[in-house]
Amino acid sequence: MTHAAKGGKMNRKGPELWARAKKIIPGGGQLLSKRSERFLPGYWPAYYSRAKGCQVWDLDGRRYLDFAQMGVGSCILGYADDDVDAAVMAAIRNGSMATLNCPEEVDLAEEMIRLHPWAQMVRFARTGGEACAVAVRIGRAASGRSKVAFCGYHGWHDWYIAANLGNAANLDGQLLPGLAPRGIPRELKDTALPFNYNRLDELNALIDAYSDQVGVIIMEPQRGATPAPGFLEGVREAANRIGAVLIFDEVTSGFRMNVGGIHLRYGIQPDLAVFGKALGNGYPIAAIVGHRDVMEYAQDTFISSTFWTERIGFTAALSVIRKMEAENVPARLIHYGELINRGWLNLAARHGLSIDISGIPPLTHLAFRGDEDGAVQTLYTQEMLDRGYLLGAAVYTTYAYSEAIIEQFLTDTDKVFAILGQALAESSVAGRLRGGIAQSGFKRLTG
Repeated sequence: MTHAAKGGKMNRKGPELWARAKKIIPGGGQLLSKRSERFLPGYWPAYYSRAKGCQVWDLDGRRYLDFAQMGVGSCILGYADDDVDAAVMAAIRNGSMATLNCPEEVDLAEEMIRLHPWAQMVRFARTGGEACAVAVRIGRAASGRSKVAFCGYHGWHDWYIAANLGNAANLDGQLLPGLAPRGIPRELKDTALPFNYNRLDELNALIDAYSDQVGVIIMEPQRGATPAPGFLEGVREAANRIGAVLIFDEVTSGFRMNVGGIHLRYGIQPDLAVFGKALGNGYPIAAIVGHRDVMEYAQDTFISSTFWTERIGFTAALSVIRKMEAENVPARLIHYGELINRGWLNLAARHGLSIDISGIPPLTHLAFRGDEDGAVQTLYTQEMLDRGYLLGAAVYTTYAYSEAIIEQFLTDTDKVFAILGQALAESSVAGRLRGGIAQSGFKRLTG
């Protein structure tokens, strides 16, 4: 492997371009999750020249193994997967857009229904956030009520960020703290009502207060914690009791533990389910599947967009599903996540570090106890970058990993955990950082 240079002195083109970008692009880029300040301020490579498998090359030609986000969870099979790319290139050669519809749209709808036998109809979009907005629109139309009870992270649209109009911290416990509701009409106040995961009592309290107004309940069936006994069942019962549409947001969880929605593993059927990210292995595609009697309400409201009809996303998703089923990809993703988790725990014990691991194995999250400001995590990222890894606080596992790659990752982590242990013992963590501490929430990035 060609490692990034020690001290980060060789990966300068990316940080320099990022500094330029922040002057002309608000926040520096289009996605909060890719901001350099969330990883290693001043030293994160920021941009890639090419990517293949689980390897990423920066603008200086340095190669890294991606143990961070794998395209923010979108490249479940690995970057530039040969099978998916071949299908997409064939679609491009035949024209990716026309006045007529592409038949792959129908094929993918049938595949999604096959994977989710409780559903009868499907709509498509291109991103997870807009698909959630579509699902909420359909749910409101079907129920005839405007208030939405929600749990988890569901994107950037007005309906969701409106939760912070009443209390600027309402969304802090869902995923991203500090999301300001500027630009959201104040008339939307109290239309989005948060409850916390595994807190059925909180949902029931909302229902007691707004039972004749809550028309939609939307939640991630699982992201971090395992659902407590009876929790998902209780949510389903609550939706039935008040006549609300239950939506499972599977943009993050879908297709990682099994081919399809993770809710299938728990035997709880929503009214609608939303998918994105892994479905296209890096090509834009999102799906809303649901019961016919709810989905038909999409005809009673205007939901339409030109680029929801282009051919590439449908073609990519069909190829992804075929490969995932043929090669039992979820089992491999789970196995790799479990290997990483066991390695972290063993190495932490060896070096006297206290850590917590959460999340499903294919999306595993590491936290250092007592690391309130994130300095220890930032030092871990810094030292692993020097050794040729892209790393944050969470690892989206990919089919492109191998046991040998993970073994080398843990060997290098062993060396870095020794550094972390020594730094903690000497109270020198902050002093070892070459830049600032990684940001964990939403902040303006203009400097």
